[in-house]
Amino acid sequence: MARGHRGERENSFIDAIVAVADTASWYCSLLLLALILLSSLRQQNGRLVKFAEVSDHYLGGSNRRPCEEIYVVGEGETLGSITDKCGDPFIVDRNPHIHDPDDVFPGLVIQIVPYDLDE
Repeated sequence: MARGHRGERENSFIDAIVAVADTASWYCSLLLLALILLSSLRQQNGRLVKFAEVSDHYLGGSNRRPCEEIYVVGEGETLGSITDKCGDPFIVDRNPHIHDPDDVFPGLVIQIVPYDLDE
């Protein structure tokens, strides 16, 4: 009889250890999930930026080609700013109607061929 009683005590002790291990694994899972969520955010200029925005900017995501082939110059734009925005370093060469690169005005229609870094 003593032997059966001892087995029950061992079983209850093992059950307690399993319960503690199960609880600890849940807390570790929640901690890991929280760390993954926090690592997907970055702080830039005092505001939190989603990792997707950062990767799109630096890795050439969805904002890679913001210009159409026919581009209308807007207020305050220069050929340099259009080149940076659209990725076409040869705007003057492709547009023979631009005689002076400094004489770009709002409403001027130009042809843009974005440069693709993958080629």
